[in-house]
Amino acid sequence: MTMSKPIDEVLAPKPAARPRIYAYSIADSAHKGQLKIGQTTRDVKKRIAEQLKTAAIKNYKIELDEFAERDDGSTIRDYEVRAALVKKGFENTTLEWVRCTVKDVKTVLTELRTGQKFTGTHSDTFPMRKEQAEAVRLTHDYYRSRWAEDKRAVPRFLWNAKMRFGKTFTSYQLAKAMKAKRVLVVTFKPAVEDAWQADLENHVDFDGWQYLSKSSGRDPNDVHDKTPVVYFGSFQDLLGRDKATGAIKPRNEWLHEVNWDLVVFDEYHFGAWRDTAKELFEGEEEAEAKKEAKLEYAAGLEEVNDDLGVLSEKEADFLPITTKAYLYLSGTPFKALATGEFIEEQIFNWTYTDEQRVKEEHATYHADKWNPYGALPQMRLLTYQMPDELLAIASAGEFDEFDLNEFFAATGTGKAAKFKHKTDVQKWLDIIRGAYMPKVVEHLKTGTKPPFPYSDSRLLPYLQHSFWFLPNVAACHAMKNLLAEKHNVFWHDYEVIAAAGAGAGIGLEALPPVRKAIGSGFDTKSITLSCGKLTTGVTVAQWSSILMLRNLKSPETYFQAAFRVQSPWSIKNPNGDNPNEEEILKPACFVFDFAPTRALRQLSEYGIGLSPNEPNPENAVKELVSFLPVLAYDGANMTQIDAGGILDIAMAGTSATLLARKWESALLVNVDNDTLRRVLNDPDALAAVERIEGWRSLGDNVIETIINKSEKIKALKKKAQEGKLTKKEQKELSDEEREFKSKRKLIQEKLIKFATRIPAFMYLTDFRENTLQDVITKIEPDLFKTVTGLTVKDFHLLVRLKVFNTEQMNQAVFAFRRYEDASLRYTGIESHKGLTHYGLYDTVVAKE
Repeated sequence: MTMSKPIDEVLAPKPAARPRIYAYSIADSAHKGQLKIGQTTRDVKKRIAEQLKTAAIKNYKIELDEFAERDDGSTIRDYEVRAALVKKGFENTTLEWVRCTVKDVKTVLTELRTGQKFTGTHSDTFPMRKEQAEAVRLTHDYYRSRWAEDKRAVPRFLWNAKMRFGKTFTSYQLAKAMKAKRVLVVTFKPAVEDAWQADLENHVDFDGWQYLSKSSGRDPNDVHDKTPVVYFGSFQDLLGRDKATGAIKPRNEWLHEVNWDLVVFDEYHFGAWRDTAKELFEGEEEAEAKKEAKLEYAAGLEEVNDDLGVLSEKEADFLPITTKAYLYLSGTPFKALATGEFIEEQIFNWTYTDEQRVKEEHATYHADKWNPYGALPQMRLLTYQMPDELLAIASAGEFDEFDLNEFFAATGTGKAAKFKHKTDVQKWLDIIRGAYMPKVVEHLKTGTKPPFPYSDSRLLPYLQHSFWFLPNVAACHAMKNLLAEKHNVFWHDYEVIAAAGAGAGIGLEALPPVRKAIGSGFDTKSITLSCGKLTTGVTVAQWSSILMLRNLKSPETYFQAAFRVQSPWSIKNPNGDNPNEEEILKPACFVFDFAPTRALRQLSEYGIGLSPNEPNPENAVKELVSFLPVLAYDGANMTQIDAGGILDIAMAGTSATLLARKWESALLVNVDNDTLRRVLNDPDALAAVERIEGWRSLGDNVIETIINKSEKIKALKKKAQEGKLTKKEQKELSDEEREFKSKRKLIQEKLIKFATRIPAFMYLTDFRENTLQDVITKIEPDLFKTVTGLTVKDFHLLVRLKVFNTEQMNQAVFAFRRYEDASLRYTGIESHKGLTHYGLYDTVVAKE
């Protein structure tokens, strides 16, 4: 097993630095009554001595040396202190000298610590980073190429960009490059409005632009035609209909009359929003969960889910507006990437691995310049296998693995909350601080002690402010109660905030208690307990670690929560004399997980999801873990795991039954209208699908019937939007939708049934030492036809037309072969010695 980095490097100590404001005087006539005000993260005495050494000045006195943080954790800069003094009427005599007293400086510092942070309108001047400029260039070039082909074309483009790429700022730069005057921003997440407004109103590049939203009470028609306008709205507001007539609400009519230059869909995960919202907030009480989901993700979207995911191939079908172009923004667009929603030339990718790679390259090749990526911490994942006695308490589920939800099960709220397995949770608390006696004795015998979170001196600084992600409100309250018990003295140093339940507030209302507990982050220790709140759209720079203490099914949800701790925490120009210097207070951040198999499964799915064009899943995971090191504790030793090891552990417990389930997934096939049209327009493809077992039982011209019904439904829905639908047509619409969904479901089932024949064929072939491509296309093509009912040529054609989702099949084939290899290896047979793993598209059908 290869090691990308030594464990000591992965667990490198956290640097200690703290910003300070200082002031000194010089006892001479030239400086009488004046103070030099500066800043540093170093020892003040040494810093001042260095400054005055060249002038051989010795008659100075340090008058003030104080911490330079506000109550919210942000840094007070020396120029802010001087500006505040000047505002009060004190004279700024020379560059950093002010005619004032120490008391005056202290007064200003107090005001800056407790008051509002000063921000000017259109004061930001930073340029686009290289990747941001590239995103704008590629997108604009694609739009222009489509318009050159067809003046009426409405091109679509996807930015697959992780958080902190700067999607809002870069979207505005694209609008500026397009010379757009009317920009509509539509979101599933109303809570992100602040970022859209701030970026437009604070940067000099957008001086003169106007920002409007529902709360502004104005519409773009009130603004001069030559003035650029951005209107921000949520889906539930813009899609709002009159329940009685189905027509667009009067307040939104203007929106549909504007000819937009650009429409931006923010946080558009192509259906993942619904599952993510449900999973993130399922631990809250039902009423609370609904409120949280409504705030975080646009409410009222259940009813339009069919429009978004099944009925519509065009945005105008569910949002009837006119625009020149669409831009989609998402940090986790896995479904869109996997289903071929966008072709390669319509996608700009900026992933976690891209970010960390360019950070590393900049440090290597431009060491003398400020690194704009330097403050973005590298993530490290540490997983821990629990002792057998704790595993026995809560091992269940399809993989018979450690069930975090059961282990941390609790009842009651507030002071009455308690854990179902309180004694065992107490043992877990002892384990994570290295005080679990059976393990202590074992480590003394072996002479090794693995790095447990709250015991290893290298990890403790990163746990000064941590986020614990628990299953539900009861578990959060029970944990707070347990940590407060008298015998848990160790934990009494930490202020524990239970950001869960009605008492914690909705959305950002839950943040102030956390901010208050953390303060500047240097002198305090905190643990934030949550089961959903503060897991999205929140930046707390001091959070440096997250403990995953609940089951999460989707990698989108898992990493959305994990990225909370990847917020940068740094001080630019720490000593006030070098704009290219940056004191990084958080070079790394940690994810701790206590269900190793589940954690590594999430990691592998995330890595594969980030690289949809990589046919070999192992390569996709390998790239991710090169920048996201993984350490795993197996109960005896802590070792670093490579990509192959991650996939092996992720698939541990996989059975033939579970593999079969992968081949029964609806994700394996595409039955949207565009795909069905491609089949309908290709006689060979149409003949191929008709040879699939049971297809003829669907009736004649079933594909054409589905497409026609879809068009009819769209026409009826358009009438409904205009308020012209009769009662007879309302019933007709309901009947047509029911039959449409039924027939599409039947087609989906037939295609899935065909897909399940592929692993059956793989079991039957004898040529295990060859690649699957050799087996299917060269050695046993007749067997493939016998088992599946289609020729390899038929299958090749349907794959090319995207009837089958090749990326999902790649993963299913890979899982099958890895499972089979492991099974045979167990019996002493090495079936694929030295064989590189290939994906389905490379192995069943050669790329054209």
